[in-house]
Amino acid sequence: MSLLDVASVTGFFITWAGYTVFARKKAKVTWSLSSSLQWYRVEWMLRMLERDMRMPDAAIIGNLERVIGFFASTSILILAGLVTALTANKAVIELLSTLPFAGQTSVEQFELKVLLLVLIFIFAFFNFTWSLRQYSFANVLIGAAPPPEAEEISAEERRRFAISTAKVIDQAGHSYNYGLRSYYFAMAVMAWFIHPLLFTAGYLTVVWVLFQREFRSRTLQSILAAEGRTLGQELEK
Repeated sequence: MSLLDVASVTGFFITWAGYTVFARKKAKVTWSLSSSLQWYRVEWMLRMLERDMRMPDAAIIGNLERVIGFFASTSILILAGLVTALTANKAVIELLSTLPFAGQTSVEQFELKVLLLVLIFIFAFFNFTWSLRQYSFANVLIGAAPPPEAEEISAEERRRFAISTAKVIDQAGHSYNYGLRSYYFAMAVMAWFIHPLLFTAGYLTVVWVLFQREFRSRTLQSILAAEGRTLGQELEK
């Protein structure tokens, strides 16, 4: 590998890990998609405790599980395709050499790039399946939720139960988000097959897109507007 390749790969991991830490910390002090949805999850669980029938709540969790299950299955299919590409490396290299601006790639370099993609989609698969398990835990908590007529359960105990259940759903959402980010960054790695500078531009673009959607999107503005909040406003302590 050239120094440019090494620098681009190093920057890739630093950028991915750095944005993950940055997004988690920033979401704790200002409104973002994750923090605003967590507020709604708590409200959802509080309303769930007021209902006798919890079937709609279980159905919502089931819908979320189906979407994540689709991505988990897709990750397995992508991994199978990547392993197949390793066995047909010479044919793929010849195809890549016909692309404009594509640099010369050896078999070893090609296999290294494919292995990086394999690691990313393995990481995505583990996050999607962990998200599925956490949503199943939330289903159990909803099933164990105290009925509204249970007078021995105080309002404080009900609120504590709602917050804890919402936190499990929030953690499942974070795992799902990590899996989706893996797909975004995998798209950037594909640019590495053409040129390392294009690879660098790719993952920097991915970070910019993620930041805009998480902290500056119109969707976030609409979510906040529903409760009279504004973009960039600090979280209530």
